[in-house]
Amino acid sequence: MKGQVLGVRYEVQQQLGNNAGRRTLLARDLKTQELVVVKLLSFGSDFEWEHLKLFEREAETLKAISHPAIPRYLNYFELDSPNGKGFALVQTYVEGKSLSEQLKEGRSFSEAEVKQIAKALLEILIYLHGRQPPVIHRDIKPSNILLTNRSGNSVGVVYLIDFGSVQTLAATEGGTITVVGTYGYMPPEQFGSRTVPASDLYSLGATLIALLTGTHPADLPHKDGRIQFEQAANLSPAFANWLRWMTQPSLDKHLTSAVEALQALEQPQQRDVAPLVVRQPSDSKISLTKNADSLEILIPAKGLNFNTGLWFLIAFLYYFTLVILLFLVFLGLFSPSIMSWVRDSLALLPELPEWIKGIISIVFTFFAPVFLSVKTTLLFHVAFLRVRLRTNQQKFVLTYDPYNRCFPNLCKVQGLRQAIAHLEYIKRPSTKGRRGKRKSRIIVWIGGTQSFTLGDYGRISEAELDWLAYELSDWLGMPIARE
Repeated sequence: MKGQVLGVRYEVQQQLGNNAGRRTLLARDLKTQELVVVKLLSFGSDFEWEHLKLFEREAETLKAISHPAIPRYLNYFELDSPNGKGFALVQTYVEGKSLSEQLKEGRSFSEAEVKQIAKALLEILIYLHGRQPPVIHRDIKPSNILLTNRSGNSVGVVYLIDFGSVQTLAATEGGTITVVGTYGYMPPEQFGSRTVPASDLYSLGATLIALLTGTHPADLPHKDGRIQFEQAANLSPAFANWLRWMTQPSLDKHLTSAVEALQALEQPQQRDVAPLVVRQPSDSKISLTKNADSLEILIPAKGLNFNTGLWFLIAFLYYFTLVILLFLVFLGLFSPSIMSWVRDSLALLPELPEWIKGIISIVFTFFAPVFLSVKTTLLFHVAFLRVRLRTNQQKFVLTYDPYNRCFPNLCKVQGLRQAIAHLEYIKRPSTKGRRGKRKSRIIVWIGGTQSFTLGDYGRISEAELDWLAYELSDWLGMPIARE
């Protein structure tokens, strides 16, 4: 088809896409010598009259709107060629790659870049939804968004393309609505043939989630109809809350207008966000106090459990036995009868070489007491160790506080608040009954090389670590990396 001239004016350069009876071509306008995009709808075997209805609506919509981030309408004509009959829609050509193409090429998008894209698209939606009647795109997704002229810290110029699924509210009156859109990006109401301007906001939110996670929204976990994206993306709490608000499955719970969505994105502190997903467990004994100026976390001591209690019992029985034996040996020095009884008792032991008996005596008398003393002291110390983290806008202080007393140089970490570089949450699978495995913990990195952890000491559960990770990320205003 390359080289063919359509409408006596548009010379085909290459095919850009082919879908459901539609072909998208790159052509050159022989009159202006500029590149244009020509969309063809052919009366082929897969043609449906509904396709023509949507095609004509797209042409009418593009003809009626004018926005620098939307391809401009140029021409519309009936096509009668040896290959068949159909219709052609001509638009301006935007040279750039779609977001889906960039994702396939391995590009990742930071939170700051995604926010730039979100603001640009919301500006476009404010224009479309503000038309009379409002124009609803109905198919916002990565493949329908182009980026051009990327430079420096700018993500580039954002374009919204492909209005083949467009709907105006006037078109819904007195007739049926065709269910169109792309699975994973469509809000629930769109499946039920009900579409409102807020439906585009859901699709935008799902698109942004795809950029942040690199995963199609349909492939992410879902709970109660909501996309569970939090574990797959490292986001600040405010932006995560905004995305949750954008993608609420219930129409009466998510944002209602692009203006409201843009205001909420630019001024998160002035909006009423959805209830926090991560809450303190009801049985938690951890104390957390925070306000705009300071944060304090107090993790109580773990206390004695079965394992430490059993160890203390073994240590007690050992020392009790050792004291009794030493006492009997001491009495035997002054009483021949007691010494004779001790020798007779030892004679009942299995016959062992004298050198083995010597080693056993040395271990039992000298090394075992030292080992048991150190081990028992450490277990007792950890059992009654509580952790306190205090931070404000200037500095932070972390103390490991056994028995409410501490030597500052031994169990205190402190520094400037601005030295906290980033947060990391390492979540391990359950290791109940398995020894030697590292526990889940939160790592606070200081300057990228030093760190301290929460979760190694004190009484703290997995659910409490989830909650503390959220609270720290929220107060410090930085995303938390997850492993």
